[in-house]
Amino acid sequence: MQSLKPPRQPSRRDPAPSKVSYRLQRLWLTPVFRFFMRIGLPVALVVGLIGGYFSQPENREPLYEKFAELRRSIEERPEFMVKLMAIDGATPSIGDDIREIVPVDFPVSSFDLDLLGIHDRIAELDAVERVDVRVRAGGILQVQIVERAPAAVWRVGQDIELLDAVGHRVAVISSRLDRADLPLLAGEGAEKHVPEALALLAAADPVIGRVRGLVRIGERRWDMVLDRDQRIMLPEHNPIPAFEQVMALVKARELLERDLIVVDMRNQSRPTLRMGRPAIEEMRRIQTAHPGAYRE
Repeated sequence: MQSLKPPRQPSRRDPAPSKVSYRLQRLWLTPVFRFFMRIGLPVALVVGLIGGYFSQPENREPLYEKFAELRRSIEERPEFMVKLMAIDGATPSIGDDIREIVPVDFPVSSFDLDLLGIHDRIAELDAVERVDVRVRAGGILQVQIVERAPAAVWRVGQDIELLDAVGHRVAVISSRLDRADLPLLAGEGAEKHVPEALALLAAADPVIGRVRGLVRIGERRWDMVLDRDQRIMLPEHNPIPAFEQVMALVKARELLERDLIVVDMRNQSRPTLRMGRPAIEEMRRIQTAHPGAYRE
């Protein structure tokens, strides 16, 4: 008996892609994903393999040794070796001090020299004003020095020091006679006012041969000490104009040739003179012999 149902047609395959396939195709079309798959992923795999290999100490040590050996072979090439140190601009004593504080064993590779550290150690020396450190062609460590020029001798307590024109310490000396050619400053705080002291000495030309030194009083002002125990007491502020007034009187009336002990200029509007004992006794004798001789 023949079936009444129509014959079953074979099913056709849907040409549309599945959702997963569609999303993968869309993802592959993005430039970032393609870059990652083509370059990023292989690089990551290679890096991971290399990192895993060198994570073991026994694999790293041979590489470190090879690298250190290669570095030593480059650093110790003749063109990079420093054979000696040359010091220019320094006196022999300062040169000896520099060699003492820069203990470099030559020859040494220029890569092993700490030029900045050497510069800082030399710059700490009191007598050094400027320093330049460099490696010169021919394997020479060149040290160029500019020394401080002593401008005054400073005595404070039992210590005697040399100061430059701005008051920076240059050296310590054992005796004033070691630098008798330099002016003498004394007292606490004198090193802070060296330019002012030098200006006073420059203005003391009429009596410069008699000047023994300048004394800082109370860290506030100066006294100029002369021979014959004479002293010029200067004000705290603007001492140079006050001192120039004294020098004008010295030139005009030979003020300091008289029997005076102190010329007190601390109050410029009222200068005061203090006479020596012989002059006082002579004045009293004259007053006794001639009453009213010193009255106005």
